[in-house]
Amino acid sequence: MKYKILLFLFIFPLFLNAQALRNYSNEFLTIGVDAAALGMSKSVVATTNDVNAIYWNPAGLVGIEDYQGSLMHASYFAGIANYNHVGFAMPIDKESAIGISIIRFGVDDILNTTELIDSDGNIDFNRIRLFSSVDYAFNMAYARNLIFKDLKFGVNAKIVRRIIGDFASSWGFGFDAGIQFERNDWKFGVMVRDITTTFNSWAIDEDEFNKIKDAIPGQNQDLPETTEITKPKLQLGVARNWRVGRFLNLLTEVDLNVRFAKTNDIFSSEAASIDPAAGFQLDYDDLVYLRAGVGNFQYITEFDNSKSLSMQPNFGVGFKYNGIKIDYALTNIGSVGNALYSNIFSITFDYTFFRR
Repeated sequence: MKYKILLFLFIFPLFLNAQALRNYSNEFLTIGVDAAALGMSKSVVATTNDVNAIYWNPAGLVGIEDYQGSLMHASYFAGIANYNHVGFAMPIDKESAIGISIIRFGVDDILNTTELIDSDGNIDFNRIRLFSSVDYAFNMAYARNLIFKDLKFGVNAKIVRRIIGDFASSWGFGFDAGIQFERNDWKFGVMVRDITTTFNSWAIDEDEFNKIKDAIPGQNQDLPETTEITKPKLQLGVARNWRVGRFLNLLTEVDLNVRFAKTNDIFSSEAASIDPAAGFQLDYDDLVYLRAGVGNFQYITEFDNSKSLSMQPNFGVGFKYNGIKIDYALTNIGSVGNALYSNIFSITFDYTFFRR
């Protein structure tokens, strides 16, 4: 209970600050989907080729041959927050494919204590209400081959719905676009998220806002701005397949994640910041998979103003049989705190097997 009270105290001020900055929003969309990809530290922009390409690089949807579906679940912060994804994709013809997916990131049953004390100054626990802070993303993707077979293009239109109890809600809309190119055993990928910028428009309940605006004297006295803009982000990837034995294959990929702002990334300037990531996947006859990766290189400022470099390692395993692929990833969600790791599970269905 105390964690959910604290979470509420953090969520609303962060919401207000995000409104004022108007630079980045919808950060839940940077978490990623599919345990297989997360086990490789999200280094899949050049190689993604199944239903989960809706998120990673819609150009990869051209690689599917029949109906595909995927499900994923993850819990964060000791189970307080739940992250879920469901996707479906299908080919239109030999040259193109479409897909849809839904992402939900939510914290449910948060205690609203804004009316805990009545007008006479008495504490009344019956006045506590529960609410949820939930983010949704609805994605619709289209992909096709361009000019020649080895060049693929994809675009993803997304509708974003964010709800903070009765306090505020928003609608957003944006586009992602990606390209994949393959030559021999080499693969290349480019993904631009929020290519046109993603715009969120908030509606704020003034009555609910008035109940909390005096919670911190001198702070949050005015209604926050009601628009957010998500700037474009660029991802570049290069990958290669290696045959290391009769039944063993090794897939390696290196990605560069670029934000057009100064951040704490390992390479940073006023114009752009670059965060590298690398991952590998070793499979036995396309049946059993072992994955690992490292990414999210960040400089952390310590209390004595010195800087240290942190990174996030990831590990994953998978198994595919009869058109069903089950994946697990152990991912590092932070370098500090008591809950450093999260367990990610996903399952992918490929209807191609059942048509045989």
